[in-house]
Amino acid sequence: MLLAAFQTARSRVSEPPSGTFQTRPKVFADPSRWLPLGREAMGQVLIIDDDPDYAEMMSRYVVGLGHNALTAGLLRAGREAAVEYRPDVVLLDVNLPDGNGLHAIRDLLDTPGKPEVIVITGEGSEDGAELAITSGAWDFWQKGRSIKDLAGPLFHAIEHRNERLSHPRTCALNLGGIIGESPAMRSCYDLMAEAAASEAPVLLRGETGTGKELAARAIHDNSARAKSPFVVVDCAALPETLVESLLFGHDKGAFTGASSERVGLVRQAHQGTLFLDEIGELPLAVQKAFLRVLQEKRFRSVGADHEISSDFRLIAATNRDLASMVREGKFREDLYFRLRSLDILLPPLREREGDVALIIKTLVRQLCERAGVPAKALTESFTEILAQYPWPGNVRELYNVIERAVAAGMDRQFLQPVHLPAQVRVQVARASIRPDLNMQRPCAPYASYPTLTSARDSAIVTYLTKLLEDTKGNVDAACRLADLSRSRLYELLKLHGIQRSPVH
Repeated sequence: MLLAAFQTARSRVSEPPSGTFQTRPKVFADPSRWLPLGREAMGQVLIIDDDPDYAEMMSRYVVGLGHNALTAGLLRAGREAAVEYRPDVVLLDVNLPDGNGLHAIRDLLDTPGKPEVIVITGEGSEDGAELAITSGAWDFWQKGRSIKDLAGPLFHAIEHRNERLSHPRTCALNLGGIIGESPAMRSCYDLMAEAAASEAPVLLRGETGTGKELAARAIHDNSARAKSPFVVVDCAALPETLVESLLFGHDKGAFTGASSERVGLVRQAHQGTLFLDEIGELPLAVQKAFLRVLQEKRFRSVGADHEISSDFRLIAATNRDLASMVREGKFREDLYFRLRSLDILLPPLREREGDVALIIKTLVRQLCERAGVPAKALTESFTEILAQYPWPGNVRELYNVIERAVAAGMDRQFLQPVHLPAQVRVQVARASIRPDLNMQRPCAPYASYPTLTSARDSAIVTYLTKLLEDTKGNVDAACRLADLSRSRLYELLKLHGIQRSPVH
């Protein structure tokens, strides 16, 4: 299907992208060897690996399977080759001279050929495997395994890609209030489209403020249930003594104070969508009852002597690590597996390249239109500060900051840094300080005494550094000892500039 692109590549083999290499001229420079003699190649494979010997062995094996092969030794050169030659599959190493391959997965997936990516590494890790799969990789493969084990995943990845491109989804996803065009978000849109076309339960994961409710509403609005109710339940706000009554309803006189019958939220979602936000906060006792409701779509109101039914579609969301909670006995394993029929991880704003500027521009325009004033121009210093800020609160925090800035600069033509909240400017300013530039001056007594904030930050850095040393960089163990969620731990490490051991 993409044979023409690779045939064009034959005439250019003598001038490969910078960083690509041909280990043996008789294999790569001779155009007759691009295709197995006497038949058309089944697929086009790009190998990105900085070990020439391993790349040559892999390319020979790939060609022996009936595919074409091209190699690159750098991420930059690999991306150039992916753009120019549009391979079906990219075999991607992790530790490369110019970067970590795991961080380039989404970018490679977004190149014009839309290839599948199989991560190949000599030093596998559980965290690396998780990052690869959640970033959209087809498979995570260790070099220590027999090379023959690669034939199946490679064949199925090519087959899947060809089918995906030859039968694209025709439905256009109505994103509602979601703003973003980064590769990370486009991957999410594909999964959201799959969820909208399905009736299976959906689990939306992501840090606080990443837009999980917006994603849930978009899935509902694009589904066959779009004209029916979308019922939002904040599990963290449910009083533990009334949670069953609120979810399942109650009959009159079921308990003290039940002066009338109440229809529960599950019943209100009949023929529509029930969105359980922060499902990790649902009490264990209620989890057991809700699992049966999810399976049978039938339940009994508090105090009732008969069951009623509700035909609802479930979407759940959490910013907690439910897998760790299952291991700790804080969340039911059977409910967890039932929830994640469709699992969508919403990326934090810091991983959405280019989206911050797009969101800022869109929000400023919308807020100005709502206030009935001309759109504000953004100064370069204003946008630079917002680009440098780490956004621990993600899109929700960004929206609040822009809303505040527009209100502060309502009577001005330009938005300046002074219109931003002080805490944003302070954090960016603190991060920009270079101690090596401080001039040495005589100090007055106590002049070097640390502030409470700097002492606290120093204590946090010491604690986290020791925590990672003692757990040997094991994130699950660190979260368990510190009683932190995975997302909160990553947020603290990012905030204080603490580097974990490289993911292999």
